[in-house]
Amino acid sequence: MTDKLLHYIEGVGWRYDCDHSMTHRMNSHDYKGRSIYMLTITLAHRSKPLLGTLRWKQKEGEEGMLPQSAKEREAVVDLTPLGKRVRDCWEQIPAHYPDVRTIILQIMPEHLHGVLFVTQDQEAHLGQIVKGFKVGCSKAWWTLNPSLLFDAPQDATAGTSSFAPFCSPNYNSARTTAAPVASAIAAPAAPYSRPLPHSKGAKGPSLFAPGYNDSVLMGEGQLANMIRYVQQNPLRAMIKREHPDLFRIVRELHFGGHTFAAIGNHWLLEHPMRMQVRCHNNTTEANLKLIAKQKEYFLLRGDKGGVVVSPCISPGEKEIARAALDAQHPLIVILENGFPPLYKPPGKYFDACAKGLLIMLAPWPYHTERRTITREQCLALNNFAFEICDEPWTSDKEQQLLQLALRKDK
Repeated sequence: MTDKLLHYIEGVGWRYDCDHSMTHRMNSHDYKGRSIYMLTITLAHRSKPLLGTLRWKQKEGEEGMLPQSAKEREAVVDLTPLGKRVRDCWEQIPAHYPDVRTIILQIMPEHLHGVLFVTQDQEAHLGQIVKGFKVGCSKAWWTLNPSLLFDAPQDATAGTSSFAPFCSPNYNSARTTAAPVASAIAAPAAPYSRPLPHSKGAKGPSLFAPGYNDSVLMGEGQLANMIRYVQQNPLRAMIKREHPDLFRIVRELHFGGHTFAAIGNHWLLEHPMRMQVRCHNNTTEANLKLIAKQKEYFLLRGDKGGVVVSPCISPGEKEIARAALDAQHPLIVILENGFPPLYKPPGKYFDACAKGLLIMLAPWPYHTERRTITREQCLALNNFAFEICDEPWTSDKEQQLLQLALRKDK
């Protein structure tokens, strides 16, 4: 039996609540084979910024003066001694797995993102490589904080001891002597509110939470996107810190008789000019011309302050949403899937959210399954868009634009 709540999802059926997990893997993928992965690994307690301090770094101006323009500042993470040890462990992975390359690493105060390239087939599963890295980091943490060890005396303080920050396949073989670190203890003085996770037989608690998240590079150009995502993580975190209300997930937003999960600028739902976008999902010449005319129409209306409301189902609807984002017009998006914990809008959606130009709505619970959206769900999402807008898309308006599009070619 399960204690999860059961919900009826229109067009899908009955589903239990789904928890976001760091242990899901792609069933069809060989994790011992040649591939590139973007990894996310979080601390056991994300409320404890053990790895570094996030701040704005001035590019110009007087010391102590925060530049106002984003072009004059950059977000950086000043690593703690523990953060530096974690970085060392990452850089040493190829020394113990010669066919694995580390492409990039971004350590955040309470988590990290990195990209690994497994250059050829391995005996070790990706999970074994990640496990070894995590064990090495935990040992470095214990060295900086001997009182964390399960058999440590009550008056244990940091001092000279042995540790293994670098990685063998089981991260146990390389040992060095640590210098005194009494002035740079990374663990918080206050006790943890709940027990830290640890592996069976471990001498101390685990620095990191169980599991990890991986994204497998699947297409051309995706590596550049992965690297950019990792590099820009501090900037996105600082923007979220400066605009917390715009990035806070609301689980029960009531509007128009419906309940949504939402993230973004709620005031867009009160805007007096909310325009429904609805495009046909076919590639006939007439429909492609209609979509081009629709895009032109909505961009002109957006220039005058109109808000696009779209479920972004068909290619035409997605094209119009992208055009609205590029033009920095406000956008309301209705999604089939909900939001996991710690969700951040991707790419251009993030930038629009930071500027107050976006709200994302999800009428159904979050799920981790790969689903093909059903016709019933498409109809339901279009109906949500219809009820949210105050300028619905009508067949009369569609015919007018279609005639204009066809007349233009004559």
